[in-house]
Amino acid sequence: MNMAVQIAQPGGPEQMQLVEVAVGAPGAGEVRIRHKAVGLNFLDVYQRSGLYPLPMPLNLGMEAAGVIEAVGPGVQHLQVGDRAAYTSNPPGAYCEVRVMPADRVCRLPDDISFETGAAMMLKGLTAQYLLKKSRPVEGLEAGDFVLFHAAAGGVGLIACQWAKALGLRLIATAGSDEKCQLALDNGAAHAINYRREDFAARVHEITQGQGVKVVYDSVGKDTWEGSLKCLRTFGLLVCFGNASGPVPAFAPSLLAARSLYVTRQTVYNHIATRESCQAMADDLFAVVQSGAVKIHIAQRYALRDVQQAHRDLEARKTTGSTILTL
Repeated sequence: MNMAVQIAQPGGPEQMQLVEVAVGAPGAGEVRIRHKAVGLNFLDVYQRSGLYPLPMPLNLGMEAAGVIEAVGPGVQHLQVGDRAAYTSNPPGAYCEVRVMPADRVCRLPDDISFETGAAMMLKGLTAQYLLKKSRPVEGLEAGDFVLFHAAAGGVGLIACQWAKALGLRLIATAGSDEKCQLALDNGAAHAINYRREDFAARVHEITQGQGVKVVYDSVGKDTWEGSLKCLRTFGLLVCFGNASGPVPAFAPSLLAARSLYVTRQTVYNHIATRESCQAMADDLFAVVQSGAVKIHIAQRYALRDVQQAHRDLEARKTTGSTILTL
């Protein structure tokens, strides 16, 4: 038996309950992993609330790190006793032990802690595909301006550091002066408190009227219109979340004046194969091991306190990465 966080129906944080679930032996292509730490992400809120509908009852959680306890037939890249970390479907990471598909589980380097591994897989792989794969048609070069919303969050702080390492000038937005300073401390070239300033107007001031080549936007409805205004001709708006609600329907003619591009991305398409997942994880591990990117774990909650963790996340009370401890 093992303790897991489960919901019987979509709703608020109060729907999450600790329940006992049986955990058996892994089948073909599966592993059993005992978690040492679990990551918390806004994606978990979308699934809990029903914004992303899933079958019920649902075990929540998409990211964790731990030790491999058993390996099913056909698994070649992992062995019993390996340190490992993952972000993977199906959900179910909010637990002590689970059986899961092995193809998105990666060996965790010995010099990266379990807590760091749990805090960085979904967020770090997201930053990786945003900066390395979700690029404007004219490409990105050192010195180019990019705009990153919610830059003091887990993905944002990784992106600030990684963008600086790539020579990009990242303009961060956040909801307080303290969060703006955190983004600056982590490599952002400029920071805008969107509660006090018109971020689109400020972006045009910073870029001397040119706009940015790409906007990375996980906020959604509240920033959509302003994000489009920030783009230069042939610019790209990368939507990868809906923290404020889904983007409303729009006519493609809205993009015509500056021939803009819009895309909606998700990390799980980018890690859809064993090979792509490992290659992206290797890139992430390397940049963390180099010291160019540090993973900031700003909040820790016991697994039993997961309801409060979700309340704080939704209330924008968190910065950096958040983990659940076991």
